[in-house]
Formats: sequence, structure tokens, C-alpha cells
Amino acid sequence: MVVENSSWATDLYQRRSGLVLGFHGCDQAVGEAVLRGKQTHLAPSTNDYDWLGGGVYFWENDPQRAMEFATEASKKPHLSKGRIKKPFVIGAVIDLGLCLDLLERAGLDELKEAYDFFHATYIPNKKHPVFPENQGKDRGARFLDAAVIDTLHTLRSKVNESPYDSVRGAFWEGGELYPGAGFDKKSHIQIAVRNPQACIKGYFRPLPE
Repeated sequence: MVVENSSWATDLYQRRSGLVLGFHGCDQAVGEAVLRGKQTHLAPSTNDYDWLGGGVYFWENDPQRAMEFATEASKKPHLSKGRIKKPFVIGAVIDLGLCLDLLERAGLDELKEAYDFFHATYIPNKKHPVFPENQGKDRGARFLDAAVIDTLHTLRSKVNESPYDSVRGAFWEGGELYPGAGFDKKSHIQIAVRNPQACIKGYFRPLPE
């Protein structure tokens, strides 16, 4: 294909066709409430250290990783919004819709622009008394990234751009899979669904191995 114009209709190519499977680690009581229709959707996460900003979080195509998270969170309550007494995994069929995909150039460029704006206009406030930084092992508490992503969504709303339905990103954590490896033990793709009413087509109980 001969490219005559480098100005792409970004929203067109950020709208996803097809469905993906996501898996959410939680307490069994929460998962069962959704599966039995007692609760319409999983509750969104709104922590100021969330890796992809606010939304309902899923591990893409990885129920094992979701269970590992739920098991770890049952021992470390600060990792989860709600107390996990019995680790559980619930699956979801997801239409990403208009997706801020941080594995693609358009999404990364927009995120960098949001950072530049956030950095240039930052004023200490109650939420961010000091300029936020990502902290902890594997930058597990992503105060900076969450603030920048929230800024991106705010900027889009101010210029009447369509809001993103979901955010998707890849993460490398856990250290080398083997000596000298280019892969990490806990590498994964994560999805934050911002518009569950439109994106989540249904929930299901994953089949046991």
C-alpha cells in the first residue's frame, strides 16, 4: 500500500472489531453475585495508583494470572479494593470499542501529549500534593501513570473527542523468566473497561483445567 498522507483517522483504527476474553480475580462471593445476576457488573477500580486508570480490570486471555492475583490479594489486602476471602476467577466477553491501546503508536503518542500537559500545568493540590511518581517493585503503585491517563481522558472531554471505552496495555514484571531472558515471569496484557454497559457482553464461569 502506498501511503500518501501520514495523518490517520485515528479513532477509526482505534475502534476494535471482534471480541476478547478477559479474566478478573476477585472474592468468590463477588464473582457468584455477578454470575447469578444479583449484581449487573463488577465494580470499577478507582485507586489513584491503578495501572491503566479507572475501570473494571481484566487479564486478557489469562485465567491463571487472574487466579494468581486473587490468591496473592487474599494474603495482601492492600492489593484489592475488596477483601478476598476465597480466591475466584470470573470471565467476561469484551468488546473493546474505542480503545486507548498502549501497545500502539497512536495511543502512546496521545499518552505522551497528556503527560506533557500534566507536567506543564501541574500545581500541588489535595490529590497530588507533590508531583506523582510510580513506586515500588516493578512500579506496582503507578501514581504517575494513573494521573497521566486520567488527564488524557479529561483533555478528550474538553475538546469533545469521543471518550474511550477501554484502555489496554502490556506489562513486564516479576524478573527474568530465565537467565538472560527477554521475557519476564509475570508479563501480561491488562484491560481496564471504562464503559462496562457497552463493552461487556456477558460473564461466564471459566472451565476447570
